[in-house]
Amino acid sequence: MTQALKELGGHIEQKRPDCVIGWDVTHGELNIDVAPANIAGLVEFLKSDATCRFTSLVDITAVDYPARPKRFDVVYHFLSMYQNHRIRLRIAVREQDMVPSITGLHPSANWFEREVFDMFGILFSSHPDLRRILTDYGFRGHPLRKDFPTTGYVEVRYDEEQKRVVYEPVSLVQEYRQFDFMSPWEGAQYVLPGDEKADAK
Repeated sequence: MTQALKELGGHIEQKRPDCVIGWDVTHGELNIDVAPANIAGLVEFLKSDATCRFTSLVDITAVDYPARPKRFDVVYHFLSMYQNHRIRLRIAVREQDMVPSITGLHPSANWFEREVFDMFGILFSSHPDLRRILTDYGFRGHPLRKDFPTTGYVEVRYDEEQKRVVYEPVSLVQEYRQFDFMSPWEGAQYVLPGDEKADAK
């Protein structure tokens, strides 16, 4: 299988050198780094080329690396049911970069790209309806960015007096911020049944 993936990686690089920055086979999976501007062209090639036939888009997601100038990796997973192969495409983008949408090639990319926009704030150019899909309309920030606070910025509750849902800044009282990380088993002053056998040896 690894040899077949290496041959496939070489074939894609030879046919589309304008798109492929680099590739490798790791843990039995083919990974290709792609120039962001050429992602749609490579996806179209992978879909139509007789050797590839990656006609099923499995997922689009992203990874946040805040310390890098190109902060995000947008990651695409495709499946070729004809060749029984999987492929992962990665593009590295800056926070302000726009990624070409592939909804014209894979209509199922619509919701995947909306989720990446919602969770990471990555914009997709030429997307037919780029709006939040998992968070609320007035939600502030992008929850899967590494710098997003775990508590969020606002909390939602139902106000009995106003008879409606209200949004308020997060206010955690101090005792909720203190955690006891000590295991209940550490520092125990009692002997568990069976422990005396260990001492007898």
